[in-house]
Amino acid sequence: MFLYLLCRRGAFRAAGVVLATAALGAGCAVSAPRSAPTPTSAVPTTTGSTPPTTVTITAPPALPPPPPTAAAPPGALPNPVLTPGETFPGVTAAQVCQPGWATSHRDITAAERRAVFAAYGVPYAQRVGYELDHLISLELGGDNAQANLWPEPHDRVGFPGSQTKDLVENRLHDLVCSGRLDLATAQRAIATNWQTAPGPSTR
Repeated sequence: MFLYLLCRRGAFRAAGVVLATAALGAGCAVSAPRSAPTPTSAVPTTTGSTPPTTVTITAPPALPPPPPTAAAPPGALPNPVLTPGETFPGVTAAQVCQPGWATSHRDITAAERRAVFAAYGVPYAQRVGYELDHLISLELGGDNAQANLWPEPHDRVGFPGSQTKDLVENRLHDLVCSGRLDLATAQRAIATNWQTAPGPSTR
């Protein structure tokens, strides 16, 4: 009887080994005992604060005011953007020195007159105080384009205006026609600044 029980227990153990082997062969997972998770602890971090840096900005010294300049009276010289000066293409000294050249080539429409006064902001009703003048005069080959015209105020005390410029134009014309000054130089001088161009006192 004792031998019989031993044989039965051995059979059960053998059957258990066979079943476990069969389960592994069939791809069944055999769970192993889980280990307890390792506890973690947060390490506090300390952030150091940097004290603010004070920057002192020194303002540069103020620049001295520019020295005063002697500007030409308003209207004494034209605006070079509006009136740079313009001549008839290819005009020669022989042509401008012919009698009647300036009279025969003067051609300014009423619309052009109004446009020139408007460009300079001068009310057309005040035109009596101005001469619609050619910067490069007709007798020096200047044309009638708006780029060569501007409302020039008349002379008044301490203010050289249109009447004074007429004398300069006549003097330059005489110099050109007598061969003492070439036409291009005369045109450039009066277009740059008629007040400094050779005038009636030039010898």
